[in-house]
Amino acid sequence: MNCPFCDFEAGPRALHAHLGERHGDAVTAGERGDKAYYQVICPRCGDRYQHVVRKGARDPAFLTEFEREIQLVALDMLVNHLLAEHELSGTGD
Repeated sequence: MNCPFCDFEAGPRALHAHLGERHGDAVTAGERGDKAYYQVICPRCGDRYQHVVRKGARDPAFLTEFEREIQLVALDMLVNHLLAEHELSGTGD
């Protein structure tokens, strides 16, 4: 699999680790009304994955405290999207 942000190439698990180390800023988090959410946008096609963070609405510090974990969950969704929509076959690892 190819990283959608740079020339890195690896299997899905290694790509996920790479995305977390190098491209975590592709994940954004915010609040809309009383709901906290995170989102990631596929740089290849523009598809957007957005998900509400339930604990974020009750605890304003949650998004900051768990930023890294939230990024990894969102980047996992991006890897799944890349596999399903942009790869003919992923290399295993």
